[in-house]
Amino acid sequence: MPDTKAETHELDVLIVDDEAGMRTGAERSLEGFTVPLEDFKETVSFKVRCAATGAEALAEIRKVRPDIVLLDYKLPDMTGLDVLAETEGGSFLTIMITAFASLEVAVNATKRGAFDFLAKPFTPEELRATILKAARNVYLHRKAKRLEEEKRQVRFEFISVLAHELKSPLAAVEGYMHLMRERMKGQEMAAYDSMVDRSVVRIGGMRKLVMDLLDLTRLESGRKKRVFETVDLEKAAALAAEAVAERAAARNIKVDVKVQQPAQFNADAGEMDMILSNLLTNAVKYNRQDGRVTLEISTPAPGSALIRCADTGIGMTPEEQAKLFGEFVRIKNEHTRAIDGSGLGLSILRKIAGLYGGGVKVSSAYGEGSVFTVTLKEPQAAA
Repeated sequence: MPDTKAETHELDVLIVDDEAGMRTGAERSLEGFTVPLEDFKETVSFKVRCAATGAEALAEIRKVRPDIVLLDYKLPDMTGLDVLAETEGGSFLTIMITAFASLEVAVNATKRGAFDFLAKPFTPEELRATILKAARNVYLHRKAKRLEEEKRQVRFEFISVLAHELKSPLAAVEGYMHLMRERMKGQEMAAYDSMVDRSVVRIGGMRKLVMDLLDLTRLESGRKKRVFETVDLEKAAALAAEAVAERAAARNIKVDVKVQQPAQFNADAGEMDMILSNLLTNAVKYNRQDGRVTLEISTPAPGSALIRCADTGIGMTPEEQAKLFGEFVRIKNEHTRAIDGSGLGLSILRKIAGLYGGGVKVSSAYGEGSVFTVTLKEPQAAA
């Protein structure tokens, strides 16, 4: 069974009050106290420090920045507001504790950044309730900050990978354009046909990358408009096979499509096309000369579909298979370096399969070929 034990995070609490009894009582009230965060399967506990004067409080804050400060308004050497003024902009939550609560004190304390107030005398239950609220606030703020940092990192990595993927084809096309402008092969336009052809191929690859990115972001954001209808998987497979026929014929790769009747499946036609196209395109691209691709489609049970695509191609090692479905992942070895692709096709395939309550698996042997198996279930409520 999976480990469901909650992870524990410790928050540092500084209690600032000139009454020794209050400090001791508050410390005991928080001893062993924890705040469960069920939504995150985590728990918050507390480490308590104490200070009797404003000067001691400032020294403790400078030594180790606390997470929560219980700050008495009336201290021997200064007021709690003075302490707040000295630490303005501090990254901790302050709970003012005072027997002299007034509107003016509340307004000034709030301006200085106080989070809450606790009037003396207070019970252990009241203290724990106030600390609970503050702890949740601290934790959620930190969680949001971590998520924002992760988001920035993901965005940076995404842009870096995208720039890397576009840099090479753009440089190639630019190079060809310079050669043609400078008439490096003379004045006859026919001499530049190969450069034009290569540029068209490179531009086509960039267009495919952009379209794959659009498909991926629409799927992940839920903004892709989905229209469910009865899809004839046999016809869809025939169209996908026709799209790769020219590329397959150029390397004498035989593409077989076997469809077990009935082949009707309630789905978004565009999504089925993406699945079949990605499977067949990869099976042809990563195949060997004079190879074979076999696409098999069946509906083993009402409301389900099984798609199996086998090839006699390059194959993959276990290590390559483990990272295969990541975004921008392309298997690179001595056999694949010259093969173009966005590295997004299989990621898109897996996300679409997930939309249908299914998945995709791969079985492969290096040098022998690969088999991709996609399972799908009809949506419970078709649009």
